[in-house]
Amino acid sequence: MRLKLVPAQTNFDFFKYAKLTFGASIVAMLLSLAVWALVGLNFGIDFRGGTTIRTQSTGAVEIGAYRDAIAPLDLGDVVISEVFDPGFAADENVAMIRIQAQDGQESVTGDTIAEVEAALQQVDPTITFPSVESVGPKVSGELIRTAMIAVAAALAAILFYIWLRFEWQFSVGAVAALFHDVILTIGVFSALQIRFDLATIAAILTIIGYSINDTVVIFDRLRENLIKYKKTPLRDVMNLSVNETLSRTLMTSGTTLLALIALLILGGDVIRGFVFAITWGVVVGTYSSVFVAKNVVLFLGVKRDWSKGNDTTGNQFADIDA
Repeated sequence: MRLKLVPAQTNFDFFKYAKLTFGASIVAMLLSLAVWALVGLNFGIDFRGGTTIRTQSTGAVEIGAYRDAIAPLDLGDVVISEVFDPGFAADENVAMIRIQAQDGQESVTGDTIAEVEAALQQVDPTITFPSVESVGPKVSGELIRTAMIAVAAALAAILFYIWLRFEWQFSVGAVAALFHDVILTIGVFSALQIRFDLATIAAILTIIGYSINDTVVIFDRLRENLIKYKKTPLRDVMNLSVNETLSRTLMTSGTTLLALIALLILGGDVIRGFVFAITWGVVVGTYSSVFVAKNVVLFLGVKRDWSKGNDTTGNQFADIDA
């Protein structure tokens, strides 16, 4: 027997509450932007600047013990991760400790570094500190600009690809759904004050890729059905297309969420922000593919008969295969 999350044949009306779902998406985006503007993001060390301390010891790295030793120093955002390298000897255990820049300072002071080193030596007397590096606000500002350019470039590339693959109406709908996903993700991070760092940017780019994949599957079926059912109203063809791909959408999202939830619970603090972003992105990405992208396409309209020219639609590249 095969597991089926939905029946083989479904006939849900995804436009029944279109005004409600689309309106809720717009309100959620506006609230996310408002929270982002008023509260701001809880930038991590990558974007705020700070100091990285490299440790080495003959004993095993105990991240929990390291964190407990540093916690009384009240240094704010501290990220501890173990470093693995095939070239390390059996008794060569390396960790990286990243400490955010303190208020009014470009990096962690020498006295603070000495306190951290003393606290860690209480945990493991064999520990040494081969290197200490600082990242100032200037470099952090450049990272923020680079991250924003990366996200914008990804959205622009997807806009161009969908325009070539389908029609411009589909392209606008797909990018609208991606903006929806990115803005809601940033809004959640701002509202919950979850650490926002380079790993989160990587998660956002992953969300964009996942969401557009789901949207393209629905759009591809929609294009096939538009050719097949030329006299059927556009709304009904869209409903049919989403119903036909619903099982695939839920199975893909469901199995992905199973792995992500396991990582969210068991993965530890280092990757929790990254995993949370992707988990949230899978949920909103699935929602936007069904309730945002197709609503935009329906509003803009789409050409139904590709055998006749039409100067009002941008479908000149509709037959190009990806």
